[in-house]
Amino acid sequence: MLACRPFLRSQGGRGDGNVPLYTGPDGHSQSEPIDLARAPEWTKGLAATQISFRVWPVGQFLDWHPAPRRQFVIILSGQLEIGLGDGGKHVFGPGDARLVEDTTGKGHTTRVLGTQPCVTATIPLAQP
Repeated sequence: MLACRPFLRSQGGRGDGNVPLYTGPDGHSQSEPIDLARAPEWTKGLAATQISFRVWPVGQFLDWHPAPRRQFVIILSGQLEIGLGDGGKHVFGPGDARLVEDTTGKGHTTRVLGTQPCVTATIPLAQP
């Protein structure tokens, strides 16, 4: 597993900053910031298997769940709130991209915030 777990945000993004999502040693989803300039392997490109789009309805809530696989989730419109095992919450908005790799343990919660649906693009990463 790579040591870095980046979160990317467009210049106009309004969500939280460097916040990736991964499973910590305690089995709970955690986040840690990363400086993309110190992770050149990510700027060279990562193998992906497909891309899918989803419209999340206003108010939708998914209780605790791990990610089904390592994947990037990019917020195209609306807002998603991700809840962590330590009680922390992060809000992601348009232009935010996060690497989700908490594929084991309790996972995280997902909630659509605001008054508009949230549109996401999900890009599963190819198995190493």
